[in-house]
Amino acid sequence: MKSSLRRQLAALTIGLLVGTILACWFINNTFLESYYEREKADVVQAAYQRLNAAAVSGGLGSEDFAQEMGRYAFASNINVEVIDANSRIVYAAVFNNGEELSKRLLRYIIGYSVNSTFGEELSEGVPAPNTVFKYVERRTATEYIEMYGQLDNHDWFIVSTTMESIQESVRIANRFLAYVGVAAAFAGGVLMWLMSKRVTDPVLQLAEISQRMTSLDFEAKYQGAEKNEIGLLGSNINQLSESLERTISELKTANNELQKDIEKKEQIDQMRREFLANVSHELKTPIALIQGYAEGLREGISDDAESRDFYCEVIMDEAGKMNTMVQKLLTLNQLECGNEKVSMERFDIVALIKNYLQSAEILTRQNGIEVRMDQTEPVYVWGDEFRTEEVFMNYFTNAVHYCQGEKLVHIRVEQAGDKAMISVFNTGEPIPEESLAHLWEKFYKVDKARTREYGGSGVGLSIVKAIMESMHQEYGVRNYSNGVMFWFMLEMA
Repeated sequence: MKSSLRRQLAALTIGLLVGTILACWFINNTFLESYYEREKADVVQAAYQRLNAAAVSGGLGSEDFAQEMGRYAFASNINVEVIDANSRIVYAAVFNNGEELSKRLLRYIIGYSVNSTFGEELSEGVPAPNTVFKYVERRTATEYIEMYGQLDNHDWFIVSTTMESIQESVRIANRFLAYVGVAAAFAGGVLMWLMSKRVTDPVLQLAEISQRMTSLDFEAKYQGAEKNEIGLLGSNINQLSESLERTISELKTANNELQKDIEKKEQIDQMRREFLANVSHELKTPIALIQGYAEGLREGISDDAESRDFYCEVIMDEAGKMNTMVQKLLTLNQLECGNEKVSMERFDIVALIKNYLQSAEILTRQNGIEVRMDQTEPVYVWGDEFRTEEVFMNYFTNAVHYCQGEKLVHIRVEQAGDKAMISVFNTGEPIPEESLAHLWEKFYKVDKARTREYGGSGVGLSIVKAIMESMHQEYGVRNYSNGVMFWFMLEMA
């Protein structure tokens, strides 16, 4: 395949050379003799014109004319003879067979019949004077082109040239042309085979580049510096390669973005389904309790005031839990949608924590929990004070509800570079490792029974995540052998 173009070029070159040489040979063989005859006829006619002009001017016997006419006759390979009325030779330029020429002129003069032809006509008899004709000598089968007649001074003349030299020249020319043709065809084929490499190598390089392009390999570039059509094609292929690479890159990028959008949509759909399922599940129990106790009150299951008060307290408690969960979901939705404006301000995080602990003192005392906080000096930070308090409240509430063992909740405010790290540690069981990554998901609960026991909705840590991401700060959780620590960062002021 790699050499097919070279073979085709070489074969085409040899074919053209052979065809041209054969055509030349055919033309030579067919038309050269007749062409040569006509040329000789013109030479004979021109010689007559010279003789007649010299006869009219009287210079036929001059030395100058003899030399000039001799050179012309020798160069044109013609024999010339002029005789007067008494058959005396006035002028002669004869290079061979002069006696035969004189005899032929006398036979023409006395009307001796000869075979003569010119062109396609053959006449039997005496040729017309002052016309060019072909004479065939029967004895030797020699052909002549001749002209005889009278000059204007009444002298007789004859101009003759042999056809044998013409025919021999044609044969030699055709034989030489055949030799030259064979050599030229061979040499042309070899040269074309060698020279075609300059054409086929760039073409093969372009073919290899195009093959690599079909495999989406656009690293190969045409390096040729030709200023011809191949160079232009190579430049266009390089541009095409760059354009395809750029287009495919854009398509891959768009496809990747589309894939992300599809995955995101699937995640959103999954989250929506999970959200609806979780909300339905969370609301199902309080609604069922409210409905059951309300029907009991209406039907008067218990007539004493204490039972009615208990029924009302249960209804109010469950309604309060539902209201709390709805409020948290609204807060989380506003945070995730970006509808809540984050107000960054400078405040004392230590003072905020102490104020909250004072309000939650009853809760810790009821659960028998010791709250310990080492930091007493003010620590100023940047953040949304209201949202930060909500984050700490969620951490602290979880710590109180899951506190076990020593019943200790330890709060620290520590400097970590240019950040303040606020941590809430509670003693108890560590969180299972497989649950750590899911803690920040909506409605995820490690211990569902216990969460339900204290009225948790599984939304608090999701709110923490939304708040911290809105302030572009870090947060997280760590397990210890004797408990769990939740933490978040704020920029120090």
